[in-house]
Amino acid sequence: MYATTDTLATTPATQGGRSRWLALYVLCAGMLMIVLDVTIVNVALPAIQDDLGFSSSSLAWVVNAYLIAFGGLLLLAGRLGDLLGRRTIFVSGLIVFTAASVLCGLASSSAVLIAARFLQGVGGALTSAVILGMIVTLFPEPREQAKAIGVFAFVASAGGSIGLLAGGVLTQAISWHWIFFVNLPIGIVTALLAVRVIEKDKGLGFGRGTDVPGAVLITSALMVGVFTIVKPAAELGWTAPRTIALSLLTLTLLACFIVREATAANPLVPLRIFRSRTLTGANLIQALSSAGMFGIFFLGSLYLQRVLGYDALEIGLAFLPTTLVMGLLSVKYSEKLVMRFGPRRPLIGGLILIVIGLALFTQAPVNGNYFVHVMPVLFLLGLGGGVCFPALMGLSMADVKPEDAGLASGLIGTMGEVGAALGLAILATLSATRTESLTAAGKPVLDALTSGFHLSFAVAGLLVAAAVVIACTLMRPARSAAAEIEVEDDLALDAA
Repeated sequence: MYATTDTLATTPATQGGRSRWLALYVLCAGMLMIVLDVTIVNVALPAIQDDLGFSSSSLAWVVNAYLIAFGGLLLLAGRLGDLLGRRTIFVSGLIVFTAASVLCGLASSSAVLIAARFLQGVGGALTSAVILGMIVTLFPEPREQAKAIGVFAFVASAGGSIGLLAGGVLTQAISWHWIFFVNLPIGIVTALLAVRVIEKDKGLGFGRGTDVPGAVLITSALMVGVFTIVKPAAELGWTAPRTIALSLLTLTLLACFIVREATAANPLVPLRIFRSRTLTGANLIQALSSAGMFGIFFLGSLYLQRVLGYDALEIGLAFLPTTLVMGLLSVKYSEKLVMRFGPRRPLIGGLILIVIGLALFTQAPVNGNYFVHVMPVLFLLGLGGGVCFPALMGLSMADVKPEDAGLASGLIGTMGEVGAALGLAILATLSATRTESLTAAGKPVLDALTSGFHLSFAVAGLLVAAAVVIACTLMRPARSAAAEIEVEDDLALDAA
């Protein structure tokens, strides 16, 4: 990736060698706090439900309120980083996220917690949207960039399973309130370090515009879409008039967003960016793989709790193999694999390992044994994630111009969060519907629960399998001009 002189003058790319790595660690600390919060809540959901009186159907909004704000605002946050300076947006997001975490910890009702979680999502979007763009400008040299992205990918992916462990420890040892209070010292220290070790960048200025209508349209579409899945679709069915009406509204909002981006003078997402087959494919893969993986963290923890009887701490420890394997591969070996084989082969191989792991999870029985039915699955998920996600992050930024780095970083984050939110909603709804129908038919509760989880694991596997297909097609290396001319000459000779 190459930057213009003007861009270099206003980005962190001029930082020295050691300070760049310090800046990377600060950026990853901010990302870790954001990612941890997504899954740390999963383990504490039963305690939150009991304490604040959530119904089973409304409990998912503790997660979805965060994901909707997060995924809906990432694009705008990424563009704001390009306009106002990425360090400014990063630090501002940390402040909002930390303050919202305190509000979550103090929440005494379900409504207050959901509102505070939405505000947390706003802060999370501001913080995380600019990180990948800052990394690729800090490390323009390919080998260093691959290593830095490997560290970032580990934090962004394995951090989810670390959150399960941290959530179990805090919930079990103290209370669910502390899964939010713990963000206060971390957020303050990270913000102070960011101001100290990350050089301030100027940004392009507001003269380019922020496309607020585009942000409103895409956020509204996401909110309506997730609400449609978790509420009317789950309670009334997919063919109910209300479900169909809200689905049409979602599609209409998406269509209006596309029209807006095609006609706006300074669109939130310039459609020209999708001319890159690599960028388009990377974002589709990100959405599908996130839908499968995040749904499994959520539903897998419920399987361990409701079927196998694990407590919060045991669930966190159960997911530890995923963290360890993913961390080892992402930090130590991902750069070597990418430099040796290129990013495409590790990407495809890692996704296939995830599919195999999810397929094995569909065989976990009611009286399942952790070492036989669960740990091999989590090992494969960690192995696949550690191989494929660093390669995917690198591919997503490979063809991006420096002035669009914030946008592209926000885009890949958006697709991941949108995939996670919709994937969770769809998988949780399918699992609950399957369980309810089997229970009504007279099946034992544990058998019905297990069957519902099996269905969600199978669908998650199909989503990741679709990502494999995209990786094998859209992510193919483009043929050179010389090769194209040679093929045309061969065809002409055959015709003669």
